[in-house]
Amino acid sequence: MRTGYDRLFFIFKTKRARRLLSKTKYSSIPENMNTTLYLYPMKKTVFVILATMAVMGITELNAQTKIIAHRGAFKNTKVPENSIASLKAAKDLNLWGSEYDVHLTKDNVLVVNHDNDFYGIDIATATYQELLAKSHPNGEKIPTLEEYIKAGLKLKGLKLILELKTNKLGLERTLEATEKAVALVKELKAGKVTEYIAFSYDACKKIHELDPKAKVAYLNGDIAPDQIKKDGLTGIDYHLSVFTKNPTWLQESKALKLTTNAWTVNKEDDMKSLISQKIDYITTNEPELLKTLLKK
Repeated sequence: MRTGYDRLFFIFKTKRARRLLSKTKYSSIPENMNTTLYLYPMKKTVFVILATMAVMGITELNAQTKIIAHRGAFKNTKVPENSIASLKAAKDLNLWGSEYDVHLTKDNVLVVNHDNDFYGIDIATATYQELLAKSHPNGEKIPTLEEYIKAGLKLKGLKLILELKTNKLGLERTLEATEKAVALVKELKAGKVTEYIAFSYDACKKIHELDPKAKVAYLNGDIAPDQIKKDGLTGIDYHLSVFTKNPTWLQESKALKLTTNAWTVNKEDDMKSLISQKIDYITTNEPELLKTLLKK
């Protein structure tokens, strides 16, 4: 597949471009042009047309559905979900992004884990030190959010999709976790690689309030795209079944310039359907399968 720049050079060599140039009284493009873009005097109109063609070509390439590893690339790599090993495995697969889940401990430490408990220890009512009594099967301790982000920053090109979990002790603790997470992302200068998701709509709006430039998508699937847009969020990240029940929401979101993501999509037929609808992202436990389908 051509890169964006290769596509640019290719477009300038197309017959259509040559026909446009032939209608001017200026020079043409050499037949042997390959990796160097020669600039010739040409009418402004022709230049604008060619530039537009090039941008359209590059945009087309960038529009391909992107893969997000759900809890990291863990299933087929046989490493623990939400571990730093699963984060690195997502990078090894050259995926666009890796999703992970963030909880707040009793003593206000942000940690990465999916369930409310870490191998039987309840996270919301335990201290961080108490959680260190358990380990993942590969020997890793439960990562703090700081450790996880720092590891992710070393994996150049990988987006970190931070899910703020709803705290079992109530909204107040959920919003405390939200504030701490956004502050930490800013402190670590990780804003460019971080995107936020949450089931709590209050948490999503809080993130937008704290960082208006942040990319924030809602997970719960019960709010229509137009309201998401009004509240300043940047995308919808809904279960596959939500898009089935609301078949217009994908295109409505695109019209509103909201990003679209479906989770957790593990079956080939579902992947193909979403790809055909040009969804922006697919979150999956089967990134290898999705990667193969996108190459076809």
